[in-house]
Amino acid sequence: MILLVLAFLGGILTIISPCILPVLPFVFAKADQPFRRTGLPLLAGMAFTFAAFAAVATAGGGWVVRANQYGREASLAVLAIFGLTLLWPALADRLSRPFVRLGSNLANSSGSGGANPSLIRSLLLGVATGLLWAPCAGPILGLILTGAAIEGSTTRTLFLLLAYAAGAATSLAVALLAGGRVFAALKRGFGAEVWIRRVLGVAVLAGVAVIALGLDRGLLTNISLASTSGVEQSLLDRFQPKAEDKKAPAMMMMAATAAGATAGPQTLPDLSGAVAWLNSPPLNAESLKGKAVLVDFWTYSCINCLRTLPYIRAWADKYKDSGLVVIGVHTPEFAFEKDLDNVKQAVSELKITYPVAIDNDRKIWNGFSNSYWPADYLIDGTGRIRFHHFGEGKYDESEKEIQDLLKERDGKLSSAGLVTVNGGGAEAPPDADVESPETYIGYERADSFLSPGGLRQDMPFLYAAPQHLELNQWGLSGAWTDGAQVATLKSAPGKIVFRFHARDVHLVLGPAPDGKPVRFRVKIDGQAPGVNHGVDTDEQGNGKITEHRLYQLIRQKSAIDDRTFEIEFLDPGAQAFAFTFG
Repeated sequence: MILLVLAFLGGILTIISPCILPVLPFVFAKADQPFRRTGLPLLAGMAFTFAAFAAVATAGGGWVVRANQYGREASLAVLAIFGLTLLWPALADRLSRPFVRLGSNLANSSGSGGANPSLIRSLLLGVATGLLWAPCAGPILGLILTGAAIEGSTTRTLFLLLAYAAGAATSLAVALLAGGRVFAALKRGFGAEVWIRRVLGVAVLAGVAVIALGLDRGLLTNISLASTSGVEQSLLDRFQPKAEDKKAPAMMMMAATAAGATAGPQTLPDLSGAVAWLNSPPLNAESLKGKAVLVDFWTYSCINCLRTLPYIRAWADKYKDSGLVVIGVHTPEFAFEKDLDNVKQAVSELKITYPVAIDNDRKIWNGFSNSYWPADYLIDGTGRIRFHHFGEGKYDESEKEIQDLLKERDGKLSSAGLVTVNGGGAEAPPDADVESPETYIGYERADSFLSPGGLRQDMPFLYAAPQHLELNQWGLSGAWTDGAQVATLKSAPGKIVFRFHARDVHLVLGPAPDGKPVRFRVKIDGQAPGVNHGVDTDEQGNGKITEHRLYQLIRQKSAIDDRTFEIEFLDPGAQAFAFTFG
């Protein structure tokens, strides 16, 4: 949200640049004409020009970075050029002359059709305005585009670009409506703007130097993984009315996997969308009337869900005699999690005895307008949602909410105090020193992939491991086919390498499509893990994929530092979905 606001303000502030002068005469020429027929088409044309240019640049820049390991250096060079244009406007003017010339020609042609307002002419004038604005938009828009090239084209990037275009359109709208008064005020502010540009130019070049020297790694990782949950949760609580004026605990974005939109209901939605129920006959609002209900959205390969499960199980056991009904809504993320036999096996192995709704079609998920794994909703006997929490943590606070609701129900509890759990294996709490995020292997959400040639979508390709990895970068080696959700090894051997900073390394894996087990061996910094092996590997790093699930491959007992993880598959058919860390 903060980045969107900053991008919007960046678009607005482009109007204070001296290079806006060629644009303003065309804008003011339409000031005495109807805004709907002239102003709005003009702004739409300008926004379209920005969006079209930005989309092409973002996609192209992202391809360059994925195509080879020198893309990072190319992006830094582009960013350095933008920094120099901030320091020396003459350089920006020289680089933008082709755009200015094209915009001027288009603007002149659009204004030659008579005095009557024309939607087409105004739209063409907007396109021209967008091209003429290139010298001003360049530095700020360039920062967004270069960031997209380094990080990859994502939905967040698209919204940042749209926010920027909206800000630029807003500033033009003010100029168009206010006319000459804005024009005169802008002239008076140009002197201060020169110094602002110079300061920004120095800051941009300093940032380039920091990134080029690798000093940004720890800082950016900490920023990207830092929880902004308090702000986001407060906004959610503010704009999403609840039956009770009660604030939910802070959302731990680092500990929740997002998927979809967020806007929750006030009462228990329909549960009939489940394709099956485990441990219980089908439940509905009528059968749950008068009971306190805890709905837990989870999926069995999600590490955050697994770390929450010990508490969900303990609450279900402790408060069942006090009237609490726990319902686990299993909403799959990956295709293999839709297999009912897989879920039945996971429910048995995880010792889940409370009712589980199989939400393969996401009907219950959508009914709650849910967005996260895990997500918990506490519902009173009248069906009102009284409390919710997304992600890991805040267990004591969540349990107190359960206790308060049960006390309201009958004034007493069968058991007091708070539960104490000791999760083992993948269910153990994460270490505080985690600097590596969840990373998907399938191209649909893959990020920070560094093997030469980039990811080839849905086609066999012989990959080579990168020669050098920075923190959170990864690569493939061997013959793989990378799909939207999963990479499949076509012939053995094949490897995945990852530079990580965490105590635990988990990887969601599956056996060959024909069900044959796949042997593998893991290493840390080129050596067998020894005492740092996970529950699914031995001291020599050996393990075997026998089913689709999350595998714990590393649990470090030594000091946590930046390390290189390597997993080599000794049989063909291995399926790799996503890394998670703890």
